[in-house]
Amino acid sequence: MPRRRTWIRRTLITCGAWHFSAISRSVTQALGRSTSLRPARRSASSDRFPSLRLKRRSFPAPIIVAMKSVRGLLAAVLFSQFFFAQSDLTERAQKANPPIAGEVKIDGLQSPVKVMRDNWGVAHIYAGNQHDLFFAQGFVAAQDRLFQMELWKRAGQGRLAEILGKSAVERDRYARLLKYRGDMQREYKSYAPDTLPILQAFTDGINAYIGYLNSPGATGLPISFQLAGFKPEPWKPEDCLSRMAAYSMTGNARSELKNAELLTKLGAEKTQQILDLDPPIKLDAPEGVDYSNLFPSLLDGLVGGDTRIELASGNAPVGSNNWTISGKLTATGKPILANDPHRVIALPSLRYIVHLSAPGWDVIGAGEPALPGVAIGHNQRIAWGLTIFPVDQQDLYIEELNPANSLQYKRAGKWESMRTEQTVIAVKDGSPQTVVLKFTHHGPVVWEDATHHHALALRWVGSEAGTAGYLASLAVDRAQNWTEFLAALQRWKLPPENMVYADTDGNIGEQSAGLTPIRSWSGLLPAMGSDGSHEWSGFLPLDQLPRTFNPPEGWFATANNRTIAEDSKYKVGFEWATYRVERIRQVLGGFAAKEHKIRMEDAEDLQRDVYSLPADQLIRMLPRHSDGPERRFLEILKDWDRLMRPTSVAAALYEVWESHMRNTVLEKIAGPSAPKTVHLNTQEAIDCLKSLPADEQQRLLLSTLADAGHELEQTAGPDPALWSWGSLHTMTFRHALDQLPGTKALFDLGPVARPGDANTVNATGSGARGFQQASGASYREIFDLSSWDDALAINTPGQSGEPGSRHYSDLLPVWEAGQYFPLLYSRQAIEQNAIDVLVLTPGKRK
Repeated sequence: MPRRRTWIRRTLITCGAWHFSAISRSVTQALGRSTSLRPARRSASSDRFPSLRLKRRSFPAPIIVAMKSVRGLLAAVLFSQFFFAQSDLTERAQKANPPIAGEVKIDGLQSPVKVMRDNWGVAHIYAGNQHDLFFAQGFVAAQDRLFQMELWKRAGQGRLAEILGKSAVERDRYARLLKYRGDMQREYKSYAPDTLPILQAFTDGINAYIGYLNSPGATGLPISFQLAGFKPEPWKPEDCLSRMAAYSMTGNARSELKNAELLTKLGAEKTQQILDLDPPIKLDAPEGVDYSNLFPSLLDGLVGGDTRIELASGNAPVGSNNWTISGKLTATGKPILANDPHRVIALPSLRYIVHLSAPGWDVIGAGEPALPGVAIGHNQRIAWGLTIFPVDQQDLYIEELNPANSLQYKRAGKWESMRTEQTVIAVKDGSPQTVVLKFTHHGPVVWEDATHHHALALRWVGSEAGTAGYLASLAVDRAQNWTEFLAALQRWKLPPENMVYADTDGNIGEQSAGLTPIRSWSGLLPAMGSDGSHEWSGFLPLDQLPRTFNPPEGWFATANNRTIAEDSKYKVGFEWATYRVERIRQVLGGFAAKEHKIRMEDAEDLQRDVYSLPADQLIRMLPRHSDGPERRFLEILKDWDRLMRPTSVAAALYEVWESHMRNTVLEKIAGPSAPKTVHLNTQEAIDCLKSLPADEQQRLLLSTLADAGHELEQTAGPDPALWSWGSLHTMTFRHALDQLPGTKALFDLGPVARPGDANTVNATGSGARGFQQASGASYREIFDLSSWDDALAINTPGQSGEPGSRHYSDLLPVWEAGQYFPLLYSRQAIEQNAIDVLVLTPGKRK
């Protein structure tokens, strides 16, 4: 026992990073393991709840007294050791903070650059030329996010195993499969004519900061690198061309495998009913194809799944909201544009807000920290925002392999050799692994079945030139009107987006953009690759994608809904979101009907809106009264206002009920053979529910409501007055290093109680972790084009990724309260509100 406790103490002292709030918990956990505290057995359904009941083993009274004395003494010793370890680690983190005020001499600059950071950590960069502007952007982004950027770079290169070990080998293999292998000059010119010099300046700026960290008298490596035990490496322009992040937002390879599994296990009729495709279309399975060994999990390594590094798993909802409103409907007489992209909530944020000002440039907004430019924001003339346009940009092909030579596949009746590349993956604390990457004419081979001599090859738009996600914003940033905006969007290929627009002349519009394959089949199932009957025939031109300019309604909104005509001859996608855009239309249409002049505050309220349309649908399907065991739960719901507030008792009951309802409906439709990997979303479940006879609908709804209420009684307590949605629906910000012993308290933030769910405008979708929020709007923007200085934004938990910085978590309370900060634009307003001013001056000419 003493030996174990000494190990615990030494481990925690060495790794450090414990806040006072974590000390007692850590001691309890350490001692608990020694005194046989153990979690009580829980039902599978209770895994969604954060509470954990502990059962203590019974001991004789004298032993309990002795244990308390030992625990008290050990707790005091550990407390003092934790205090000094925490103080030391916090001090190290603060000492490693970058210089954000004063003057720094940097080799590679042509002229001085002024960087003014405001109270919210936004860097406003003023340079005398384009080269210095992007050199400084790279330098400043690295000051705030170097560790995150280094992880992203390695993820795109397929080199995570070098720092994470063997668990990352498979992900590295997939990343190397997805790398762009085409003509590099065509690649660079696809985004903007001057992409390469911009990327060169940007990466030179990153390298200048890395060099500064290693110079005499500098602050040294950020604390994240110190703890992780590796150093940042120099950047090159091609490091900004990764396809990995965009892959997770392009759909629909996993859907094809899910559909194939459903078709195999349930048959065509039940599969069609479950999928609820829009517009309706029959699944076009090739005759004689066997899908029995295909499952969505085959692509798990390809998606990644570790939100602390970069990508969302297939379970995390990804979407967005945006709208643009004509000045004819606003209080100021100028357009209002709002956008809140929904992606994985990460620490630090996936977005980085920056202001870039130089001759030919004056743009502010949010982008990826590892890319130059601004993806979402405004310049002096136009504003824009984006939501995912869920077109199908992927197709899986079943390739028939030669039984005598697995490196050959059938094409047009003949055996053709695959293209292969041998690559070596370095592995931390392990031997290097040599893997062979294989490619057919369709694309990378992502899975093989040696027994049945089949393989899956992936064709996706990311293999085309110009498909590094968001990099085409370099063209959008400089557009000055609608015509130039459309010309810039000709270059936008990934991810596919619905781009709303507004300009200072009073125009509003929307253009959907993204490389959209033309195919003659639905794309909903894996296709046979051998006979040539399922090949793409080019891509849709931009003017064939949805577009509107100054709509007669005076406003336009998107929220990952179907914007393409139902009778379109092009099969571009069948899986869309519905509830959020319906609610946005309700609110904006209501304003117009009442002739209410829309203000910024109205846009704020709408981004915070947590009214649940599906809850209203389901509650209206319930009887008003019941004499069954669900009677008291029915009373909770019937007078509920349908608002998903964190404090709401009814919202907690509704969410558990909705979960039971979805599972029961799936079982009802599909029977016991329903694949465990398949889950109905709310819209699909309600549509399936409506297909049942009315009396059966009510029996199912009442029985699942009773089950939900009983589950809450068991897991949250017998008194409904103590239930709340916010106690179930929380958000914890997790850092990439939080699995190192003792680091959670230094890096991680939360949990915080959250409003909304995946179907509310304030989207707070849950992933694989029960009700815990996994995705949502970490960044929001609202612009009133009558005054750029009245713009509002939020980025959570802060602009910096360094825990020693005051901007690491300063925006979290603002975000948690659903509030914003002013996104200042004019030089005068910025100078009046600048907190830290850094001047970068030229050293040696480069």
